[in-house]
Amino acid sequence: MSLLGSVDPPILIPALRIVRRLKEQGHQALFAGGAVRDLLLGRRVWEIDIATSAPPEDVEKLFGHTIPVGKQYGVVIVVEDSINFEVTTFREEAGYQDGRHPTQVRFTDYQTDALRRDFTINALFMVPETGEVLDCVGGRADLERRLIRTVGIPQQRFEEDKLRVMRAVRLACQLDFEIDPLTYAEVSHFAPKLTQVSWERIRMELMKILTGPAPSRGLQLLFESGILKCILPEVAAMHGVPQPPQFHPEGDVFEHTRLMFEISKERSEMLALGILLHDVGKPPTFSVRERIRFDGHHEVGAQIAEEIGRRLRLSNEQLDDVVDLVRNHLQFINVREMRESTLKRFLRKPNIETHLELHRLDCLASHGDLSNYDFCLQKLHELGEEQMRPQALINGYDLIEMGLTPGPVFSEILHNVEDAQLEGRLLSREDALEWVRANYSRES
Repeated sequence: MSLLGSVDPPILIPALRIVRRLKEQGHQALFAGGAVRDLLLGRRVWEIDIATSAPPEDVEKLFGHTIPVGKQYGVVIVVEDSINFEVTTFREEAGYQDGRHPTQVRFTDYQTDALRRDFTINALFMVPETGEVLDCVGGRADLERRLIRTVGIPQQRFEEDKLRVMRAVRLACQLDFEIDPLTYAEVSHFAPKLTQVSWERIRMELMKILTGPAPSRGLQLLFESGILKCILPEVAAMHGVPQPPQFHPEGDVFEHTRLMFEISKERSEMLALGILLHDVGKPPTFSVRERIRFDGHHEVGAQIAEEIGRRLRLSNEQLDDVVDLVRNHLQFINVREMRESTLKRFLRKPNIETHLELHRLDCLASHGDLSNYDFCLQKLHELGEEQMRPQALINGYDLIEMGLTPGPVFSEILHNVEDAQLEGRLLSREDALEWVRANYSRES
């Protein structure tokens, strides 16, 4: 039971309650998979999956609040103390479809269940009451060797579920393990088949890698295995694209991106995508004149980022944010020369913190000059909310009352009025109305 000391108590107590209820009805119930793996590694456990001999129908009858998320596969969510626990019936599978889901499931025992799991270190079970570990596939030995190895024949495991090729990379990065050579060879072999899996699932694994503890290594493994070329060829194309050494002593575009991930500490999904895609426009805009140039790579990159975002099934809001990060990542070069109104509009962006962090990492992974970053921080400190977002002096109704005809010109007028307000040239409603009268006739 000492192993269970690293389980968060609010998770452990209801998990043990579920196990006890199942056993009282004559069913076997074990902790399974990642929780057992992490317990043996001495890692903190924040969620517990339970494997049982009870059919899903019995699980539903035994517990008051259940969710049949994958009942046909033997998977039922049991909600205990407002926490979701995945309770799965021991099973074996056959006849896989859509790159990852079986068409045939037969309920069985834990020894057979272990054989259908992905990697040996995820195929371990534990008897909760005693802490005894049940290992049918050599998972404990692989934990000691710090090795990611498939259960059984790699080709068979990846044929069943193509997403496992990305999961192998994620686990290697998450745990700081190596991938078994035979397993890795099949990761590369199956990389082209990964797109049989839904893009939503691919995105989820990708983001776990890029927001995890070793994204730089993850990006390198994705490239070396061929996965990156299959799912994001535009990013793989950055490898080997040289940069002007006076600005980028670190190396090519891919190395620069990898180094940004290495320097970063914690990354939101948006920042991770910003790092990954901010220079994706460099390969198609590469040219050599007086020096290596990437003219307009931010605009080209924004277009590519939009294509990639749609491929990864980002939400519209996420898509807008990522494209905005890529399109504006060079804006910091000009912050000292910007008009006051332009600078204030830039600094009041709702995602300005992500823009700033992307720029900071961009600088640290290249020339190291943070002067523009520091300038923006100072300006944000100096400028209050009222200076950044002052209440509008006039609106469209005021323009109509002045006899102006509604149309696109209204946006132009109001934008120009706000420019003058942000720059301190217009201070009151009367000033604004007078300025409009002087600059726009009734015929506008």
